[in-house]
Order: sequence, then structure tokens, then C-alpha cells
Amino acid sequence: MKSCLFNPNTKTLVKISFCLFALLLVCGYAQAQDNSPFNTGFEETIPSKILGQQRKIWIHIPKSNGGTKVKGRGNYAVVYVLDGSENFNTVVTITEHMEESSLCPPMIVVGIVPVERLSELTTSTDKELPEVVGNGDKFMAFVEKELIPYIDANYPTTTYKTLIGHSLGGLTVINTLLHHPNSFNAYVSLEASLWWNNKKSVEEAKAILPNQNYHGKTLFIAMANRMERGMDTLSVQKDTSGSTELIRSNLELIKILNNNKKNQLRYSYKFYEDDNHPSVRLIGEYDALGFVFAFYKLKIYDSELNNPNFKLDSVLAAHYKKVSEQMGYVVKPGESQVNRLGYQMLGTKQYKKAENLFKLNIANNPSSGNCYDSLGDLYLATGNKTKAIETFKKALTLQAIPETKEKLDKLLSDNKKKVK
Repeated sequence: MKSCLFNPNTKTLVKISFCLFALLLVCGYAQAQDNSPFNTGFEETIPSKILGQQRKIWIHIPKSNGGTKVKGRGNYAVVYVLDGSENFNTVVTITEHMEESSLCPPMIVVGIVPVERLSELTTSTDKELPEVVGNGDKFMAFVEKELIPYIDANYPTTTYKTLIGHSLGGLTVINTLLHHPNSFNAYVSLEASLWWNNKKSVEEAKAILPNQNYHGKTLFIAMANRMERGMDTLSVQKDTSGSTELIRSNLELIKILNNNKKNQLRYSYKFYEDDNHPSVRLIGEYDALGFVFAFYKLKIYDSELNNPNFKLDSVLAAHYKKVSEQMGYVVKPGESQVNRLGYQMLGTKQYKKAENLFKLNIANNPSSGNCYDSLGDLYLATGNKTKAIETFKKALTLQAIPETKEKLDKLLSDNKKKVK
């Protein structure tokens, strides 16, 4: 059973303002777009034999896929988000913005709604909370053996998976990296509660990290500033108060990572001096995904775009060949990215380059009315009205785009006037 969600459980003005800002960026390009209201996703309930209960999950399908789960339109990497009821919205907005900005591939986002959070996100009992029985191993068994197979069977996924967790969720991310490193390709730990059970995970890292091969795996660690005035990341390591246990345990893990670089783990970490435990989630998620997909960004200078001899097609092909190698499956350039480049070429009257780019976009996105609309604009600019009419008509058979209809109606009206 599914029910549509519109910004579920949004709790802060920060989230709302960020969503609106990102949506303005997404919708601001000079190209035909579907201006329907943006829904973050929908809810599904799946049974778990491992947990012996029904589990709610929130799912977002990339906007570039029309927000539907229809297979065949594309295949997408998946981001699994712990504490989905808190973190789902921000991750969805970030991934959509980054995709539109050609900073990451389009991705499905799966938010796991917690039931017994303390139990699910810990693997042992902390001395300060003896009543909490850590069932984290069972919870992650549900994620790995039931949830992921369910998503793969029902949605257009690829093999690339990212796990994101905050606080106790960050603890789960680190535990999964240590004990089940092949479950995900990328791990994002935000303010991980590594102090849990006398820093058990940190102690385990000392034994595991030197002996585990993490080739092809990525880790990002975010830490916020909850220290007393005058304290920094060096002086805090000498502190013994309970209020600094979280950052001290994270800094200790980072030391272990720095001492074991031969295990081939690609990692980065960042201390956010101006953020606290809750606020670091949003900026940490953005920076984390930027680091994870740093290889995805293609930098092309204006001087190159303005050079008639610059082989833009070849550069795109070479770049996405490397991206595909990193992702482990074939990745094609994004529709928005190619469209923007095409209009840049159109604007500088490099018509052949623009035509090649618009046709490349159609080849990669044959069901996109927007791609045909762009090619129609090229024909219109070059005076080929017959081709423009033909292409605009094709666009409208795929998608109702008001701008396209307006251009087509004007061309047809002009033709009638000429006949008279």
C-alpha cells in the first residue's frame, strides 16, 4: 500500500528554506520543464521476517525519471538513509540539486523509518543505558537481506549503494563499514555516537582497519562543534568530560584511519566549527555526497567552449567512461548537463556542435519531450522551419510542454498566412 507524501515530518525552517532554494536552482534553467508540484516521495510498508514486523520506508525516485518506478527509463544508484523520518527530506533535495548541477548521478533515496531507534542502531548494551538491548546486527541483516533485495527487485537500481547515518545512525554506518564493508560502496557518518559502550567500535577499528582491504570504498566523517569556549580539536583530545566524548571518539577513529592508509579506503573528514549536533546533518550530507562523487564533476572552461576546434563530444565521452569505471556500470551524461551545453553552443552560433549535443540527448533520453524541444529550437534558430515543426510535434507527443505548443502554433500560423 502506498500513500503520497509531501515534505513528510518537516520540522525546521532551515529544511524548508533549503528545499525552496534548491528548487529554484532546479527550475531556473532556460529549457522546457515540467512545473508540477515537487513531491519528495512516497511510502511503502514491507514485511520483515528477520525483525518479525512491518517496516515503513520512504522512497524517492529521481525527478529525471518522472518520479515513478517504471523500469527501462533509467537505472539509478541508491542512497539508504537511516533515521529516514528525520533525514529523508534533506537528502532528497540535495541529490536532486546535485544531479541538476551535474555533481552526482541521479539517485533513488530510501529512508528507513525507525521503530525502536536505540535498539536498532546499537549492537551492544551501554553501561549508562543497561535497559537498552542492542539489536543492530539484526536490523542491518534486515537492511542487507530483505530491504536491499526488495528495492533491487522493484525499482530501476544499479549496484552502487550509499549508506548515510547521523548520531546513532552514524555509529551504525561505522559498524557496517567495519563488519560488512561490501554491503555498500560509500559510507557517510555524521556526528557518529562512537562513545557508545566504552567506544567499542573505535577499539574494533584498531584491529580491523589494518587488515581489511577497502579498495573501491569511500567514507566521509562529519563532526560538529559542541565544545566549550576556547577549546579546539587539539585541546579537546585531552579533555575527559562526558560532553566531549562524541567528538573525542570521532577524532580517535580519524587517527586510526590516518595510520592505516594502506587498506586503500578513500576517506575524508570535516569539522564544522559553526554547526551543532542537529544542524550538521544538512551541510554534512551535501559535503559528503560531494566528496563521494567528486569524480562525477566535469569542468569545462568558457575558453574551451568558445574554441571551434574543441572536441566537446570527445571530452564528454572520455569523462563518462571514467565515471562509469568508478560507478561500476555505464553512466551517460545527464540530460540537463547536455542541454545546457547545447544551448551554450547555440548561443555562440556553433550550430553543428549544438545539433550533435541535442541529438546525443535524444539518443540517451528518447522519451523526453524536452530533448526534442531543444532540437526544435536549433532548427528554429537556423531557419529550418520545416524541421522545427516536425520536431516540436514530436516533443508534444511525448510531453505537454506549453512553451513548445506556443512555438509550434506560431510556426503553423505563419505558414497559413504565407499560403493566403
